[in-house]
Amino acid sequence: MWLFVLFVTVPIIEIALFIQIGGEIGLLSTLGIVIATAFLGTYLVRKQGLSALSQLKNNVETLESPIAPLAHGIMILLAGALLLTPGFFTDAFGFSLLVPNIRIWLLERVKQRILNSRNGFSFTYANTMGANRSSQNAKPMRQTPRSKAFTKSLP
Repeated sequence: MWLFVLFVTVPIIEIALFIQIGGEIGLLSTLGIVIATAFLGTYLVRKQGLSALSQLKNNVETLESPIAPLAHGIMILLAGALLLTPGFFTDAFGFSLLVPNIRIWLLERVKQRILNSRNGFSFTYANTMGANRSSQNAKPMRQTPRSKAFTKSLP
């Protein structure tokens, strides 16, 4: 439902901003700003994306957790999509995602939300006999060296 609201309200906001700003500064100036932000956004996304990719490569080579560089890369990619979308509202969000401190703040918020939801998390799965069992009653799996390394890398 929230996705539907987003897809309806964002274009309405963009159209209202285009009308308002176009009325103040004129059509050609408005189009010039939209095109300029697309070019500037492309340049900044490329520069920061390459930096995030370099950080990811460095973390993989040093056997550090690649979660943070991957998350930064995803947010930079989202920023690029927002900056290439014509409009002032989407440009504002796109440029804000290019600010490292905002990305770090967002990552912390998402991390806290995941950790808070993990406390009450359970799922149901079927065993070989077809009966459902809750994960809270399940026997712990045998730890392998690979699974130990994976659980250590989780935040």
